[in-house]
This record gives sequence, structure tokens and C-alpha cells, in this order.
Amino acid sequence: MDTHKRTIVKTITWRIIATATTVLTIYLWTKDLSLALGSGLFANALKTIFYYIHERLWNKTDFGRLPVSAKTSRQK
Repeated sequence: MDTHKRTIVKTITWRIIATATTVLTIYLWTKDLSLALGSGLFANALKTIFYYIHERLWNKTDFGRLPVSAKTSRQK
């Protein structure tokens, strides 16, 4: 299970990439830097919160995880 700190760092690094992608896409489409920055930052602030919640919910399930003993035997 990931720690809250790890989830937060993953969330922040991913959102930096996603924000840059959104801002660049809107800017290339509209040529309006103010609109691109405003839209990109607002949308991605919301997405950051939803991503964190999503990660924490997934951490509560064992779906798709190997048992600890299976992980250890695969690493050998």
C-alpha cells in the first residue's frame, strides 16, 4: 500500500505534466496565453483533488495485486 506522502508526490508530478499539456493544447488552439493558463490551472487544480481521492480509493482494494508471498518469489 502506498503512503499518503507517496500518493501526494505522484499526484503533484502527474498534474504538472497534465497541466503543461492542457495549457499547451489550449494555447496552440486559441493563441491566447491568458485563456490557456487560466483554463489549464483551474481544470487541473480540480483534477488534482479527484486524482488523489481516486488513488486512495484504489489503495483500499486488493484488486490486481499479488499476495506478498507471490511478490517475493517473483523477485528471486
